Amino acid sequence: MNCGRQLPESIGNLSQLTDLTLFSNNFNGQIPTSLANLTQLTFLYLSNNQFSGPIPASIGNLRQLTTLYFHSNNLSEQIPPSIANLTQLTSLYLSNNQFSGPIPASIGNLRQLTTLYLLSNNLSRQIPPSIANLTQLTSLYLSNNQFSGPIPASIGNLRQLTTLYLPSNNLSGQIPPSIANLTQLTSLDLSNNPFFGPIPASIGNLGQLTRLALYSNNLSGEISASLANLTQLSDLDLSNNQFSGPIPFHASRFSKLSNLGLSYNLLNGTLPPWIFTLPLLENLYLNHNQFQGQINQFQQNSLTYLDLSNNKLQGSISNSIANLVNLSYLDLSSNHFSDLVVSDMFSLQNLETIILSYNNLSLRMNVNANFTLPKLTDVSFSSCNLSEFPNFIRHSNGLQSLVLSKNSIHGNIPQWICEKDDLEILDLSHNNLIGKIPNYLPKSLSVLNLQANYFDGNIAFGFPEGCGLRNLNLHGNQMDGPLPRSLVNCSMLEVLDVGNNNIEDTFPYWVESLPDLQVLVLRSNKFHGSMQRTKESPSFPTLRVLDLSSNDFCGPLPVQYIENFKAMMDPHGEDGSPEYMEDPRNSYQYSLVVTWKGFDYELQGILTVFSSFHLSNNMFEGEIPDVIGKLSSLKGLNVSHNNLTGHIPPSLGNLTNLEWLDLSSNKLAGKIPDELVFLTQLSVLNLSNNHLVGRIPQGNQFNTFGNGSYEGNFGLCGIPLSKSCDGSGTPPSSFQEKDELWRFGWRVVVLGYGCGVVFGLLMGYLVFQTGKPKWFVSLFDGRPSQSGRKMRKAKRLVQRRS
Repeated sequence: MNCGRQLPESIGNLSQLTDLTLFSNNFNGQIPTSLANLTQLTFLYLSNNQFSGPIPASIGNLRQLTTLYFHSNNLSEQIPPSIANLTQLTSLYLSNNQFSGPIPASIGNLRQLTTLYLLSNNLSRQIPPSIANLTQLTSLYLSNNQFSGPIPASIGNLRQLTTLYLPSNNLSGQIPPSIANLTQLTSLDLSNNPFFGPIPASIGNLGQLTRLALYSNNLSGEISASLANLTQLSDLDLSNNQFSGPIPFHASRFSKLSNLGLSYNLLNGTLPPWIFTLPLLENLYLNHNQFQGQINQFQQNSLTYLDLSNNKLQGSISNSIANLVNLSYLDLSSNHFSDLVVSDMFSLQNLETIILSYNNLSLRMNVNANFTLPKLTDVSFSSCNLSEFPNFIRHSNGLQSLVLSKNSIHGNIPQWICEKDDLEILDLSHNNLIGKIPNYLPKSLSVLNLQANYFDGNIAFGFPEGCGLRNLNLHGNQMDGPLPRSLVNCSMLEVLDVGNNNIEDTFPYWVESLPDLQVLVLRSNKFHGSMQRTKESPSFPTLRVLDLSSNDFCGPLPVQYIENFKAMMDPHGEDGSPEYMEDPRNSYQYSLVVTWKGFDYELQGILTVFSSFHLSNNMFEGEIPDVIGKLSSLKGLNVSHNNLTGHIPPSLGNLTNLEWLDLSSNKLAGKIPDELVFLTQLSVLNLSNNHLVGRIPQGNQFNTFGNGSYEGNFGLCGIPLSKSCDGSGTPPSSFQEKDELWRFGWRVVVLGYGCGVVFGLLMGYLVFQTGKPKWFVSLFDGRPSQSGRKMRKAKRLVQRRS
């Protein structure tokens, strides 16, 4: 039955009805109040429809009702207190609606209730203590709401409870010790809340538990040794907390464990031997901790997912993984492993993903080894001391992602890569590859990253209609000739970076038609000519990063384009939440080369709120247009080393997100606008070598800039210059007497914390070129983040969890 209409009020005439089942019938509109006339009803099932509006308060008239199913509709407003009149109710399902407000305290009257499902609504406030009156309750699902405050201690009264699901709320405080009274519990999920403090030792009383999920909280301290009493556990997930110390429990107690998640904590010490012998273990997540030492050989063959990445583990890994014949996902990246004989992986015939990047690894490849891993889809061997392409992947016909960056691979791109029809990610950046890029590349590619090699010749490979490229990065090669116009066929292109080549062309105005283009880098080539456009149609509406520096562009700054940079005019992005740009199918994070003081640094990860405009070292002339002041999302603006004239526009004071501003080496005249004082995020200012005059503004960030920001402007006066505005000499302020390292090193890094995140990180990298802190390294060493890909590959586990 597929009615697609409202439930008629006349249904209330069926006064003798005891069972009304109308689920999955596409009913819409409000639930008719006449249902209250069906006083003999014991079973009411209206789930999986499109009912909207509130539950009628008259629902309380149905006093014989034992089962009420209203889940998966569009019902809203508050749950009516009159529902407490249904004292015969044993099952209440209101999940997957839009109910808001608190759970009515009167719900404690439903003392026959055994099942209560309120998950996936907008319910809020605290869980009412009266819920402890529901002593017959066996299943309580309150997940995916907005509940706050602590779990009431009276929860311990629900001694018949077998399932307690409270994840994805805003519940806080410590986990109440009274939860240990729920000795019939088989499944406990408190994940995705801000609970803090230790796991109560009394949790070890829950001897029937098969699933314990406490991940994504703020829990801390050592993991309670009492967990060893939970001998029935098959799923234990404590990931994404602040647990510290070693893993405490013992092998013999966890013979049924199939999933163990301890990732993203502060755990340390060596891995206990029992982890390698659990007979039923399928998924092991120990990544992002501080474990050290060597790993033993895994004795079980049940493992399908193994992630030990981002620890301090060391030694050889060949023997450790040889028995894992069912393994589909292996991530050992970012450790100190030193040796792997690749042929030892021959037994891993079910392997789909292998990530070994960033170790001290010497891959003993035997590149001509005649074996293959037939199910392989994702390979990441960044920084693995490779000098040749690994031969064992050439026959992996389902390959989707191949990342071999930061190695010493030499020669040409082999033909077999071009024949991978499913390949979506190809990252061969930072190698010693030479020759021409093959004319034919897989049409399936969404990311092609060949930066920092020695490719030469024209960009001759074609971009056919329907091209699916999202990211094309040829930065830092020796490519020449023009930019191919067939790029317009790549309608999903988000990043185009051909910087630091020998490309000779005029400005590629035709790329303005690419609707999703966010990053355009043409820097350090031989582009030339004017950027004036004749069309009136919108252009570059999504562009956030434009780098045309070090070319031969001339004429006035491109006002017609600037007026259409809508994304640069939105300081918060479309949804207001900053994320990293990545390929949506493979979660490969994009990178960007930025320049600071003549040095290039690779930012691994481009935030969607990052925006910059870089036109330096060209031959632009004329005035800086006022419209630049509308680009309110800009983090950086650099139009230095041109032939710009006129005044600095006061509208630049509207760029309140600006972290660096460089107008140096032009012919700008007049005063520095006082409006620039409002740039409170500004960490770098360079106005040197112009014809500026008058008093230097004071206040906010202007109190931190030294002489170098203004040198070569002989008409300027006032602090920090020694020239006063009344003609007398004044000594510089004390901070100017510090040496150059202080002025441009530590002091600016400190400013970066409060005034400019991007600049602060950049300066941090320059200051700490040796002994670099880990968080600087993660941004600037260019290591591809695997977190997105892990999430994609972990969907199977998430499905198991739910």
